[in-house]
Amino acid sequence: MIYPEKPREACGVFGVHGHTEATTVTYFGLYALQHRGQESAGIAVVRDNSIITHKGMGLVPDVFDMAHLKELKGQSAIGHVRYSTTGSSILFNAQPFVVHHKQKSYAVAHNGNIVNAEELKRELEEAGSIFQTTMDSEIFLHLLVKNLNLGFEHALVESVSKLKGAFSFAVLTSRGEVIGIKDPNGFRPLCLGKLNGSYVLASETCALDLVQAEFVRELDPGEILIISDEGLRSLKIPAAANPSFCIFEFIYFARPDSTIFGKNVYQTRKAHGISLAKESPVDADLVMPFPDSGTYAAIGYSEESGIPFEIGMIRNHYVGRTFIQPTQSMRDFSVRVKLNPVKELLKGKEIIIIEDSIIRGTTAKTRVKALRELGVKRVHLRVSGPPHRYPCHYGIDFSTKGELIASSKSVEELTRFLGLDSLYYLSLDGLLKSTGIKDPEHHFCKACFDGHYPVEFDECLSKDCLERR
Repeated sequence: MIYPEKPREACGVFGVHGHTEATTVTYFGLYALQHRGQESAGIAVVRDNSIITHKGMGLVPDVFDMAHLKELKGQSAIGHVRYSTTGSSILFNAQPFVVHHKQKSYAVAHNGNIVNAEELKRELEEAGSIFQTTMDSEIFLHLLVKNLNLGFEHALVESVSKLKGAFSFAVLTSRGEVIGIKDPNGFRPLCLGKLNGSYVLASETCALDLVQAEFVRELDPGEILIISDEGLRSLKIPAAANPSFCIFEFIYFARPDSTIFGKNVYQTRKAHGISLAKESPVDADLVMPFPDSGTYAAIGYSEESGIPFEIGMIRNHYVGRTFIQPTQSMRDFSVRVKLNPVKELLKGKEIIIIEDSIIRGTTAKTRVKALRELGVKRVHLRVSGPPHRYPCHYGIDFSTKGELIASSKSVEELTRFLGLDSLYYLSLDGLLKSTGIKDPEHHFCKACFDGHYPVEFDECLSKDCLERR
């Protein structure tokens, strides 16, 4: 299996209710959330009391054109951008996923990972359910239609109460309701906005900004927010004693112009760099990131240390997700095609590189080697988070320890492996304090760093029993 050098998070969701251009608004909302999923995209819309969809593999502009948007006309819509995690990246697993039941339709778009999915799927299949996909997202809709005899709102509460793990849902009904659902721990961000009298749901506030919607609030952990022609109605299932916001949203996943969990991402990443400079100062000629992941922490490190910030590696912004693979003799091409050093700036210098994470280490090793060959005198690497030593079961695609180089190598061993003069990771305490959130120890999921999982999970998760969302 080929593991990504950077972690990938699945996925991004968007929804809009009561807007004459709901599909177009959703299209642009997904555009803003493209960083959260680049393998498939889809939109579901209500038309004539039925849900119609268009989904495809690829980026948002690859999947949709004007003809598709015209066909999907309606006033209520949800959308989804997706990364596959450890299962298949194929069209039938693209979202939103739709079911039809007793002349009604329901669609769901999901960000996260249901950790008791295998147990629930087994129970549902024994009761007669037939599954169309390998997605854990489908389980929610099976539970919903099974419980509709309780009434729609009670069915929602009962179904959500059965789920464990990380899930932020956007749900669409053929009656035109748009529903936002957040798990009791609040792992993944989901916010509410208002656009000219219409309501919008989005994984991140950057999507609200693009469509010029006003931010209203974030959904609470355990909240089911129903948006209908009658307005807003909020249902609640019991929230966890402490929230488990994903700390890696701040470090890497979310766009820097977004505000999540009440804090701006740009400023938080900059604060990580400030803490890093305080914890691990080093004399050098310049501070630089490997664009774009370490850029904002590098700014903070530079400001705190007084060492000049430079862009020592230039990113090729025109490299797609895939390109013709080189021959073995050009085996480093896949790394070099994305970033190229500014030779005149770096030769003979002592440099500090700021990164947000080291997952497999192979790309970092290749880049450090290239800098050495260029004539860089000394290379120090500073990472704006602790070492990733434990797999994530809540929606990030490193699901086994074998994918995480820090789980098998000490910092000293990693320093030698990567060819560095020094290596330092930001401490967990420094990371938490730099979020600026009161009592951060009891607000974040830190399982990938400390191995303390806030929600128990099926053992099968490490065996890839279901496609993780």
